[in-house]
Amino acid sequence: MSKSMDMVKTAYQALDKKLAEDIKVIDISKVSVLADYFIIANGANINQVQAIADEVLEKMEQAGYQLRQIEGYQSAIWILMDFSDVVIHVFSRDDRRFYDLERIWRDGTIVEMEA
Repeated sequence: MSKSMDMVKTAYQALDKKLAEDIKVIDISKVSVLADYFIIANGANINQVQAIADEVLEKMEQAGYQLRQIEGYQSAIWILMDFSDVVIHVFSRDDRRFYDLERIWRDGTIVEMEA
């Protein structure tokens, strides 16, 4: 199994633990050089969005993965966490619908995951 997929599994489990909604994993490795995978999820409110991001960050760091950059934590309407090969987007519900990253990255491949 690739390092990128190990990262995806770690992040997915953290998202699931904090009850992130509608978690989508998109393999973008064949359509972009930005990363191998995007993970997109949302929370019900700002507090949950921050709690989800906190859990993902903690679990990824415990697994030895280095955070390159985090954006949007204070406003918590869209938190982006860049772990190089895996980029995680945690949205508020309304902002996820507005930005619709799944549509933008529809050339990628949806990866089915289990918690």
